[in-house]
Amino acid sequence: MSGCERAAALADAMRATKPFVTRFLAGFDDSNRTKQMPTLPNHAVWCMGHLALTMNRFAMRFDGKPLPESDYVTGDGGAGNANQFDTESVCVGSKPVDDPSKYPTLERGRRVFEDAIDRIGDALESMSEAQLGEEQPWGKGQFKVSDLAARIMFHNGMHAGQLADLRRAMGLPGVIG
Repeated sequence: MSGCERAAALADAMRATKPFVTRFLAGFDDSNRTKQMPTLPNHAVWCMGHLALTMNRFAMRFDGKPLPESDYVTGDGGAGNANQFDTESVCVGSKPVDDPSKYPTLERGRRVFEDAIDRIGDALESMSEAQLGEEQPWGKGQFKVSDLAARIMFHNGMHAGQLADLRRAMGLPGVIG
């Protein structure tokens, strides 16, 4: 597979995670988007902001654009609002809180997530074989860009699993099958 074909395949696979994740939002609304259940780590809108932040940070490395100001504010974890996530409230290690005033509406959170999927897909699609093979720092490690893309897809799936667990704990009906 050539670099362009491989980049296109990674972009398509990344974009395919959009419906795989968002299907688990069925039954969530603005009244329960920040609801947490005992022993479960994250609420629905936190997952949307966290996944979008991760994908935007990857895309930033390749498209040269900053985080969308319309989607994010950098604060102390409490500066989020009905339209923007506070980067500190959805970053790795943050602790989601059941306070709807600190997070976007569910529809807005979904839009931020979907836009981030489109952005990372575009970034991947534009890469050369050399770029796909570049080593990039990420967290505490170094990864080839192509491997990092796969890792981000897996990350999207992991949080989809958290949403599935949250749905069960809240008594929401299943969405698979």
